[in-house]
Amino acid sequence: MNAETQNTRERLDHWRNRVDAALLASLPDPSQEPTRLHRAMHHALLAGGKRLRPLLVYAAGHTCGATEDVLDAPAVAIELVHTYSLVHDDLPAMDDDDLRRGQPTVHVAFDEATAILTGDALLTLAFAVLAGGPGSAETRLAWVDALAESAGVVGMCGGQALDIAATGSQQPLEALNRMHALKTGALIRAAVRMGAIAGGADSHRLARLDDFADALGLAFQIRDDILDVEASSEQLGKTAGKDAAQNKSTYPALLGLDQSRHWLDRLAERMSQALTPFGPDADPLRALARLAIERGH
Repeated sequence: MNAETQNTRERLDHWRNRVDAALLASLPDPSQEPTRLHRAMHHALLAGGKRLRPLLVYAAGHTCGATEDVLDAPAVAIELVHTYSLVHDDLPAMDDDDLRRGQPTVHVAFDEATAILTGDALLTLAFAVLAGGPGSAETRLAWVDALAESAGVVGMCGGQALDIAATGSQQPLEALNRMHALKTGALIRAAVRMGAIAGGADSHRLARLDDFADALGLAFQIRDDILDVEASSEQLGKTAGKDAAQNKSTYPALLGLDQSRHWLDRLAERMSQALTPFGPDADPLRALARLAIERGH
């Protein structure tokens, strides 16, 4: 491992520790009423996870010259929204899963009503964190706009609705791409964009980073689909094989594993080209792109 790679790895570890501390600080005291809800929020948020989205906030902000203290709020907010989506996604009315991040899902560890409230509380807390964050009112408004759009009907919620509607049938590739651009890609795009906004990126730089994020979101989902076929529940920290069991459309099902891996290679090249003008400042983004493509869980 060369010095630059080591420095990038240490930087990512530092950001992961930083956002974990900031996430803990954002949560209500679990000993205070309503204790059951507060404990469930801690259970959902502090169970680990890759922290990919907050790391993207820090990495994009670093690429555009933002300071860490400005990036904490959007990094926390994006992880709060992501975790809320997982809590609701695991509910019996949705994917009905018992395992998340290697531990019982919130509705299993507590109950369904508490899980619904936990997701609601995490979502609303995200916008409170952004509203009270540092930076100008213009910056905070731009963060709120990016996050709200990515989480709503033209983003994650819309994509989840399309996913539910398509369960039990095989979608054509174009429809699958659109669904995942909303369900998975929109929040990844928002993470990169919020970091870039914090660094005052101009329209040209934002367009480049949007292209990177769009490719990353698709690559992340393709890798997720491959892992659902190849990895165990222990490796994933969630139930393996759920897509096939529910007859969901996936990239391996439509294209086969070899073609899915080939598409990952093409997306890796697209991400590399999008980041070329940023030079070494974008090394953390490059490292996160490799992590998304090569990860084993």
